[in-house]
Amino acid sequence: MDSTKEAVILSFAEWLRSQGKSENTIKTYTGVLSQFYEYSKMKVESVETEHIQMYLDFLENSKKSSGTIEKHYMALSVFFKYLGKPQVMLSVERRVNEARQEAPDSLSDEEQAALLKMVVAEGNLRNITIVYLLLHTGIRVSELCDLDCEDIVVKSNKWYIQVRNAKRKVDRTVPLTDAAQAHLKNYLDSLKEQAEPLFISSYNQRMTPRSVQYLLKKYNVHPHKLRHTFCQRLIDNGVDVLTVSKLAGHKDLNMAKRYIRAKDDSFVDAINQVFNHDKNGS
Repeated sequence: MDSTKEAVILSFAEWLRSQGKSENTIKTYTGVLSQFYEYSKMKVESVETEHIQMYLDFLENSKKSSGTIEKHYMALSVFFKYLGKPQVMLSVERRVNEARQEAPDSLSDEEQAALLKMVVAEGNLRNITIVYLLLHTGIRVSELCDLDCEDIVVKSNKWYIQVRNAKRKVDRTVPLTDAAQAHLKNYLDSLKEQAEPLFISSYNQRMTPRSVQYLLKKYNVHPHKLRHTFCQRLIDNGVDVLTVSKLAGHKDLNMAKRYIRAKDDSFVDAINQVFNHDKNGS
């Protein structure tokens, strides 16, 4: 691989870090990019949708698993978003992307309770609010760090946060739970003055994804796991996939489908609820 490709991959890796991605994710995404380079032998600016499609078809014809193909698709999607060319991926098809994948790792009810108890016991209002927002809204760590005080919206005594995209346009509005709302209010009341960023570091600067990761490290949890827990809890409590996808800001509905973990007894319940009232069936 020539130096230009190496430079692109290194730059991509640094951007991923700035977005709060874990080192494992960065290793995976840059590895996919290296493999794509080796396959296509093309310059980045020359890549079109058809080249991505050919690559994914090649993976499928090579008998790669649906999980592997999905991983490559997601990595390339993020890469072309980084390049400012997300349109390259718009019509790319994954013929096996409906296959069931393992649900992302999330916290159990007991682990959630232990985490919140530990954070609240420390008494740092900013940190308590950060954990509650990540766990109860499912926002990405980069979205959390981008929040400004003006992104808190109150309607009829109900609090919401406005999540913005890279162009500072509102991407979605997420309601706060009573607990998240209460902790956010306590945190805001504790501020001597409200600066533009909602969360400020000890150096009086806007918090970065890296600083939030470092903060959570002492609790042995990563921001991604809190996001996964939010989605998993909604799915487990009967919220439909489309709603979960919209709340989480997924661009692809298949991302939310990963959290569906059907059980045999749920099949029985579903059928009974629909058909048990039919007493005169033939």
